[in-house]
Amino acid sequence: MKNNHVSDLLPEYLDNTLSDSVKQKTEQHLANCIQCKLELDEMKLLFNAFKNDAITVPSDRLSAKFEAALNQEKSATAKVVSIAPKKEKSNWASNLLKVAASIALLVTSFQIGRVIQSQKNNQELVVLQDETLQFKQAAMLSLMENQSASKRIQGVNYIEEFPNPDEAIVKALTDRLLNDENDNVRLNAFEALSNFTASETVKTAFIKTLEKEKNPSIQVAIIQALVKIQEKKAIAPMQKLLEQEDTQPFIKKEITEGLPKII
Repeated sequence: MKNNHVSDLLPEYLDNTLSDSVKQKTEQHLANCIQCKLELDEMKLLFNAFKNDAITVPSDRLSAKFEAALNQEKSATAKVVSIAPKKEKSNWASNLLKVAASIALLVTSFQIGRVIQSQKNNQELVVLQDETLQFKQAAMLSLMENQSASKRIQGVNYIEEFPNPDEAIVKALTDRLLNDENDNVRLNAFEALSNFTASETVKTAFIKTLEKEKNPSIQVAIIQALVKIQEKKAIAPMQKLLEQEDTQPFIKKEITEGLPKII
């Protein structure tokens, strides 16, 4: 079980080829490790998708039509008729064109069938990806509400799975930044949100945090982020920090250097 996880054993576990002792240990690990449980559920979804993925082949009806067309053309070309050599050449060419047209029709029908099946498979893949994303989001939100600070950090860091998080995820992260009692959780929440500073929700959360945050490291990080995006609404809370006697000197220096870039 590499790195205290059972990722390498999951394919054999799904195939039911593990020994009883290893299987029992794997199930015990899955019951307590949400990361491995997520991998297992994703693997199940993918395996089911592969099982349901049928290979498209021409139908019996289409094959029969093709055979009938060939036999009809063979019968037509086998007949002996008294016609001028020039006319015979013309009929031969016409028959050849008919056979070619039949083949083209068969090929076209087959290609259309492949396109339709491909579209169906793509739709199923989109549904599968959406279901997996929803499962990850539910796991992320659940972890961020956990009593354990390390679990909450794990949930916050799940943001890496969401290049374009929805409003529910953003609000959950801002709640951790504003209200979590653990400094490390708040710092990780800030780092996760710093990639989405175009969001008004994120900007507002940063300003509110700056007004109440007491951890100097988080204060400096937020000041730098607000200066970088030149957020003018941050001017007032920064000036207030400058006026407070208990504000650390290096924080005042950060504000003094940053304010002119905003104003």
